[in-house]
Amino acid sequence: MTGTGEAVAAGVPGARGSAAAGRAADGLPRHALDRATFRAIAGARGGPEAVRPLRAGQLSKRALLLLALRRAAPRDEDYRAAYGEVCALQRTDRSRWEEVLLRPELDAWAADRLRALSLGEEVPPDGLGAFLRAEPSPVLELECDGLRWTPLVDHLGPRRVDYGRPPVGPLSDGELCAWERRLADAWGILVRRHRQHAEAVAACVAVLVPLRPAPGGEAVSAAARRAYGAVATSLPADPVLLALALVHEFLHVQLGALLDLVPLHRPNGPAVYHAPWRPDPRPAGALLQGTYAHLGVASFWCAEAAAGVGEQARAEREFACWRAHTLAAAGTLLECGELTDDGREFTEELVRAGRALGG
Repeated sequence: MTGTGEAVAAGVPGARGSAAAGRAADGLPRHALDRATFRAIAGARGGPEAVRPLRAGQLSKRALLLLALRRAAPRDEDYRAAYGEVCALQRTDRSRWEEVLLRPELDAWAADRLRALSLGEEVPPDGLGAFLRAEPSPVLELECDGLRWTPLVDHLGPRRVDYGRPPVGPLSDGELCAWERRLADAWGILVRRHRQHAEAVAACVAVLVPLRPAPGGEAVSAAARRAYGAVATSLPADPVLLALALVHEFLHVQLGALLDLVPLHRPNGPAVYHAPWRPDPRPAGALLQGTYAHLGVASFWCAEAAAGVGEQARAEREFACWRAHTLAAAGTLLECGELTDDGREFTEELVRAGRALGG
């Protein structure tokens, strides 16, 4: 699809009851995003309305992965039984079915198992049942000005997703209380000064994975491409930085879900490009991810500066830095020749949103 169309054609089939779904030439249903929602996502301002179609796409993707596993291992009785339970949940308890399918680590587990089966490897007959009977994780009850967020804290494992940083856990009751207090402070900042980001985080991020800080004590955060709905972070002393980490990593999660529906760039080749925030050049896909997340960083600091609270000079300095980095990287993307038509429209909207900040 190009910018003149009414909707962006989306590539994950199988949505049930999706008002935005269309049909491809093969007759299978396809998700679709209306153009306004697509542009809102590109400008990092989609809110919970944008989360809904992306979440639906993730459900379809994961349902298809589980079906493909069922067909790839027809004699695996353990998987057959667990798959039957999942299908029964889809008919009788839709919310529980969605909860199971949207466990962040299910995507990577199913894809890795399917890949191994396709290569003829012996795969242990376990896995899916563990998602149905997972040990319950603690739930944090966070509320500010009427907006609730109830993330699970995944500190028990075993984790099948690599966030590139060592996890913390299991946490003691005292440590969990410390996380809850700090997150409550960060949640208050998001709700009162970044309401639209807060609403989107509440709609999308269902799992927090505690990480160890960097060796020097610096705060770290991460998101994984195949772990929709999860943000991994250490616990910085400054709740403003924790609020920022939630926005930054949520946007990585959101873009990953969009890329499952709409190709924005060609598959990464050998070409790499300068990223203003890193010493090493990046392929186009990674540069797009960083540019998009840093649009959120720039918008966060812009709102902090406008709020006139805390360290005003820091907010203004960080805003100017990240806005400049974002626009420079977006310019590189528009010149690289690796974006699809939709990717070019996405990046042009990103640039418009970045230029509008502070104006």
